[in-house]
Amino acid sequence: MNFNEMTIKDFVQTLASKEPVPGGGGASALIGSIGVALGNMVGSLTVGKKKYADVEEDIKVLMFKSERLSEKLQELIDKDAESFAPLAKAYSLPKETEEEIAERNMVMEAALEGASLVPIEIMETVCEAIDIVGEFARKGSKLAISDAGVAAIALRSALLGASLNVFINTSSMKNRALAMELEGRAGEMINEYGAKAEKIFNIVKDKL
Repeated sequence: MNFNEMTIKDFVQTLASKEPVPGGGGASALIGSIGVALGNMVGSLTVGKKKYADVEEDIKVLMFKSERLSEKLQELIDKDAESFAPLAKAYSLPKETEEEIAERNMVMEAALEGASLVPIEIMETVCEAIDIVGEFARKGSKLAISDAGVAAIALRSALLGASLNVFINTSSMKNRALAMELEGRAGEMINEYGAKAEKIFNIVKDKL
């Protein structure tokens, strides 16, 4: 199913149902897409204003980048759902004999890795978006600065939400070296970009 083509109402209803997807990863990607789109709104309300003529070209570049990131995050909603399918199938594999257990463990390990990499990609994309929203907050129209603050908090939520989908999968991985590597990458992004997003929010709040 292409979740990008769903109405908001249908997406939310599916999210609330017992269907395995979309789940936390897809929701995080959607929240991230909304956050970066809000940043783009700041740009749209800045371009063409004489007061901001000196930063107009910078804003246009930011708008182009943020549009690409918003589209990528929307695509990651479906990619996250696709990455969960092998994992859901692996959980249902038989485990009666030693051979079945060995096969199940092998399939499960590959599925857990795949299901961990997509939320990592969501986090990386959100980090790019946080940098852009910071620029919108600094250079964009003061009349829309509150939207930059909302964008920053939405992106922080997306970052933290996606990280939980990394950790829930790495916690079950037998390859602890890979698990620790992925957890480390996620942790670094949380520490650096979670703080950046919160700083943007506080800067915006202080200007209101």
